[in-house]
Amino acid sequence: MQTEISFDQGRGRIAMIGNFTFESHREFKQATTTVLEHEGVAEVELDFDAVEYMDSAALGMLLLLNERASGRKVTLINCKGTVKSVLDIANFGKIFEIR
Repeated sequence: MQTEISFDQGRGRIAMIGNFTFESHREFKQATTTVLEHEGVAEVELDFDAVEYMDSAALGMLLLLNERASGRKVTLINCKGTVKSVLDIANFGKIFEIR
């Protein structure tokens, strides 16, 4: 998986490209750390538009990100297909805003 990071008005956006799996751990942690350490970020937005598959390790990484966000809002956007199904089955809509 590859990531592209951007910042806009207190929002850090991470666009993810490729499969979000256990092998993505290092890239995901590096990207989320960059966003969380950026001054003035009040919301973290994860863009799943170019992600076709995610595994259970990815769910764990999302939960860890939510803890590391320390109360900042974490939003999952452009979730579709298999990714949306996995998030729905795991009831992640109760933890994250999913758009």
